[in-house]
Formats: sequence, structure tokens, C-alpha cells
Amino acid sequence: MPGLSDTSSDPIAPRDDADGAVAPRRRRLEPDERRAQILACAIDMFGERPYAAVSTAELAQRAGVARGLINHYFGNKRDLYLAVVRRMVTLPKLDDMIVPIGTERERVEASVHWLLDTIAEHGSTWVKVTSHEGVGDDPEVQQILDQADDAAAERLLLMVGLADSARSAALRAMVRAYGGLVKVAGREWITRGTLTRPQVHELLADMLMTLVTESLPKVDRRR
Repeated sequence: MPGLSDTSSDPIAPRDDADGAVAPRRRRLEPDERRAQILACAIDMFGERPYAAVSTAELAQRAGVARGLINHYFGNKRDLYLAVVRRMVTLPKLDDMIVPIGTERERVEASVHWLLDTIAEHGSTWVKVTSHEGVGDDPEVQQILDQADDAAAERLLLMVGLADSARSAALRAMVRAYGGLVKVAGREWITRGTLTRPQVHELLADMLMTLVTESLPKVDRRR
């Protein structure tokens, strides 16, 4: 909606009215702040209910903005959902990460800890987005998830010390397969409550250790 201005505001320090009553002063949020506020509310709502049950009118009310601002910043509801998907699968910049060092087991343990922290940050929304819950077969969503799987595989290979392998394409494919286990285990932990985080950590660490010490070296030797 071109030309739509953001006149919504958030309360800050109180001030005295002419009659002596105290009323909150309000400041206008910058566009990036307002967009982030709407996105944060959308992340919460898409984690609470299926895609079809999320109303942009209710979202606007929760975010404290005019409904038109959702269209202004994101377009329609599907565009907003795509923004949520991108946010759920965005990895920290390499500069913001500490690549683990130490033994293979120590690197694996640190890598799994990082994976579970990533899942836990948004919990049920991450589970719903990565398992297509509620949105169905959407090619654009799938494309975002496929690209995210590739990026996560490269990042995990870096963290376990195998990023420079001459067979990196095959290794990435095997790590992407491991990513399927990560998603299922995350659902058992976050959504179903059938596994605790320590149990999921042990499962994923054991499987990743097997991948790093047995499966991946076999691929790397077949040149």
C-alpha cells in the first residue's frame, strides 16, 4: 500500500496534562522497529495456531498497529508467513559464531548444543515451519527451506571440522539427511513432549558422532 505512513506509537515516559493528570507521552517507531514488532507478533501467532487460523486483523490488534500497516510492510498474509519462514531458518552470521575446537566429541557436543539453541529460540513456530504444518505444499516455502538446509549443512560441516573436504557435495547431502532427524527430534521435544532436551541432545550427538567418525570419512575416502 504505497504512501501509507506509520502513525502508530508506543508509550514512553509520562507527562503532565494541563489539568495535572499524568498521561503517557508516545513516540513514533521507526519503520524497521515497527516491522520487527509486527514480525515478532506473527512469529508468536503462527506458532500458536495453524496458518489458516491466523487472522491479520487479530495480528494487527495484538501488534497495536493499523491493519493496513501489515500490508504496507509485508504485503498479504502469505508474504508475511514467508517472512516468518525466513526468520525461523536464518542462521547467525559466521562472524557472530564461535567455531568449536577440541576433540571430535567436543566439537560434536558443541554443534548439537548450537542446533538445540536454534530450535529452542522459537520452539513451536520453528517446528511448524520446518514441517510444513498448516501451510501445505507451497513451492516458495519449500525453496526457502531447501536453501536453509544447504546453509545449515555447510555450517555444521564447518563446526565439526570437515568444511574443506574434497567431497563436500556428498558430505552436505549426508548432513542434510541428518537434518531430517534433527527436525523430527525437535518435534518430539517441542510439540509432543515425548523427549526432553537432554534426551534429544544425547540422540543427536550420538548420531552426529557416528556420521563424523564413520559415515563421512568413508565418503571422503572414495575419491
